[in-house]
Amino acid sequence: MEHNLEEIRDKQKASWNKFSPGWKKWDALTMDFLQPMGDAMIHCIQPKDQAMILDIATGTGEPALTFAGLLKGGKVVMTDLSENMLEVAREKAAIRGIKNIETQVCDVCELPFADHTFDAISCRFGFMFFPDMLLAAKEIVRVLKPGGKMATAVWGLPEKNFWITAIGSTINKHLQLPTPPPEAPGMFRCAKSGLLQDIFQQAGLKNIVEKEVTSQLKCGTADVYWNMMTDIAAPFVAALSKADDAMRIKIKEEVFQLVYQKYRDGNVVIDTSALVICGEK
Repeated sequence: MEHNLEEIRDKQKASWNKFSPGWKKWDALTMDFLQPMGDAMIHCIQPKDQAMILDIATGTGEPALTFAGLLKGGKVVMTDLSENMLEVAREKAAIRGIKNIETQVCDVCELPFADHTFDAISCRFGFMFFPDMLLAAKEIVRVLKPGGKMATAVWGLPEKNFWITAIGSTINKHLQLPTPPPEAPGMFRCAKSGLLQDIFQQAGLKNIVEKEVTSQLKCGTADVYWNMMTDIAAPFVAALSKADDAMRIKIKEEVFQLVYQKYRDGNVVIDTSALVICGEK
């Protein structure tokens, strides 16, 4: 792997390890929010009872744990850069009595598995952060069995994801952060329709289908929204750390104003949009 890609990966690993307590704290809210995308991926894959499934960038364990609960005799391997996130996933599996899983810390661009190992592979909201998406896709295809299916979810257009832009645009307005290049890892890197389809096709997948899946982030209040985002969203926390106390207060107040302008009844339930892309080897 090129040095600059290794550097990005190492920074991401440290960040996910650091923010794993926040993801654990907000697990119920975030997993409810992300479930429709996971359900759509499961529908695409339609796992057989004896399947061997790989879930990449599993985070706190979904949709891997749902896959594991559906199998009868099969197994799910859960991988992530972050050992701390995998620890949360293992805790959740133990609470639910799910035993047909194993976890492994690894990088998607260097998967430690033999060719043609898995019947299906899933990756929910990981692709837009992979330093080299084509290399990642090729590795996924390598370890996928012929006829096996791959499903992923990535965030859609900014205008359909107020939950990201409310804080992000306010921070950018006041802190004037440098704009990263379009190919840099980030939330909306894969938002353009057809982008991942092209990458999957280059990597060797066929019968590729893309569809939009919507969901809702049911915060209830602006306080819950702000607290959750500043517990789990590393880029926002990093940016806010560069501001003084007065500026952080100003940004928070403006975000609250944006939220309550949009949700005048005070019930903050934010519509979101993602793309689910499925392909077959």
